[in-house]
Amino acid sequence: MWQPWALLGIWSLVQDRYYWGAGMFALTIVAFVLRPAERAPRLGLDHIDPAGSRAFLDTMAGVTGVTFTPGNRVDVLNNGDEFYPAMLAAIRDATDSICIEQYIFWEGRTAEEFCAALTERARAGVPVKMLLDAVGSATIGDTAYTSLTEAGCEIAWYTPIRWYTVGRFNNRTHRKTLVVDGRVGFTGGAGIADHWRGNATPPDQWRDMVCRIEGPAVAPLLSGFAQNWLRTTGEIVQGREYFPTVPPTGDLAVQVIHSSPDAGASSARLMYYLAIVSARRRIDIVNPYFVPDETAIETIIEAVARGVQVRVLVSGRSNDNWLARQNSRRLYGVLLDGGVKLFEYHHSMLHQKVMLVDGCWCTVGTSNFDNRSFAHNEETSLCLCEPRFVAEMTALFEEDLAASQPVDRDQWQRRGVVTRAMELVASLLKEQV
Repeated sequence: MWQPWALLGIWSLVQDRYYWGAGMFALTIVAFVLRPAERAPRLGLDHIDPAGSRAFLDTMAGVTGVTFTPGNRVDVLNNGDEFYPAMLAAIRDATDSICIEQYIFWEGRTAEEFCAALTERARAGVPVKMLLDAVGSATIGDTAYTSLTEAGCEIAWYTPIRWYTVGRFNNRTHRKTLVVDGRVGFTGGAGIADHWRGNATPPDQWRDMVCRIEGPAVAPLLSGFAQNWLRTTGEIVQGREYFPTVPPTGDLAVQVIHSSPDAGASSARLMYYLAIVSARRRIDIVNPYFVPDETAIETIIEAVARGVQVRVLVSGRSNDNWLARQNSRRLYGVLLDGGVKLFEYHHSMLHQKVMLVDGCWCTVGTSNFDNRSFAHNEETSLCLCEPRFVAEMTALFEEDLAASQPVDRDQWQRRGVVTRAMELVASLLKEQV
């Protein structure tokens, strides 16, 4: 909240404490800029229609404004050994267009491989448009940036830190989208960086997944890129090289939900909450940064009270975000007391974002279960209501769960004073997690 800092600033000026006043007003500006653009819903979270029912799907489509697109094939690619080769192969086969929206594009071996593939296609005459987050991809490196631009790739920076973006620079694009020829698309938790290489075997290799989509649902996936490209550059992405007529290539109906704080209500938050209140038997959540707000905690515990088994798998000691880790651990007590089963994945950094409900519905994408993803970031989520696909995702969940450790309530209660102090400090910035 920015109002208390503003009042303290005024009081300091009245007391002729000008340096204090200047400091308070500086904090007022920071708090105002970093304030969440969206708040959690408090009403309408009633469990009326079960997950997977026609009424549930119609409500999900109505609330998010996105319908299911039939006729698709979706392949789940686990870890860098699977998704990077598939992404690079798609780029090398491109003939009409390549569109990339990435939060992370970091200097390194992986970036070099993608740059080589992208520059070769650009020199061959294929339009390449890249929308990179100005904060997340700031370490792309001069060599990669120069090689891409000299080859003819168009690079735009999403919300650079400038004086004229002061009202929006806390809004980042956290999407990880690659669309080739308007026919093949990729999205998931992984960006372009070396720590995603491999098969998550050693501790320095991240555990993650990316979905490869082929079919009519690629168009709505690309629409998220097109909207942000227009916002950033003023250019409309149009034409058959980007939006061709794509025939059905599979039997899966896919809902592609783009979430943006500019919309006034987070579609990602609404999607998660509606799925939780609609669960009847089981909810499985995998998320590296699990920091539910009060409404989410109440909703999850209410699900347990009506007989739903809730299992949550989070990243453990191998966590790249200290702030998220402390805020997540701070909430373990109330969740465990409410009957939620918590597990920590300690082997390496667990980074996929998945929720499975009642064996019939699931979502996988870029959105973390925290306020930053819900209130500040541009995110993308794929939703499917297909038991066979959900069964595949559930099998992967069980594999990761077998490699994890359950959180013990008594052990958590015995954590030290220093740990509790760190959690308290971290809670002061919980809205930025």
